[in-house]
Amino acid sequence: MERPQAQPRSAYAHFQAITTRWMDNDVYGHVNNVTYYSYFDTAVNRYLIEAGVLDIHAGEVIGLVIETHCNYFAPLAFPKNVEAGIRVAHIGKSSVRYEIGLFEEGQSGAAACGHFVHVYVDRVTRRPVPLPEAFVVALRALQVPA
Repeated sequence: MERPQAQPRSAYAHFQAITTRWMDNDVYGHVNNVTYYSYFDTAVNRYLIEAGVLDIHAGEVIGLVIETHCNYFAPLAFPKNVEAGIRVAHIGKSSVRYEIGLFEEGQSGAAACGHFVHVYVDRVTRRPVPLPEAFVVALRALQVPA
């Protein structure tokens, strides 16, 4: 198996700034590994909300995480800021694979790279639903040519 490599900024279509918090650091003086997943969720959902396709309070369609993964390359730590690069690797009928790179502000190589898969479901029934067209348009803007 090939060893994972940190990705450059050019591998991502969009960036979201994330402010680290005092509580993000663990006793070893760096952001705790579980917090990276929170950063992934924050970056993607902020993009979708700002694109006008996700209404977290009243929207009929919501995303549920069914898979997640992260590789760590360098530590992140409070009080430094993080820049989350986002790209969409796959758009399915009701699912999306997001890939995220977390960069210390101003650094060219990712401190961590990961992905998660959302399945979009009806808010009430929790059954998968086809992605709305406006959603697909917003997602295509995050695709990076191979």
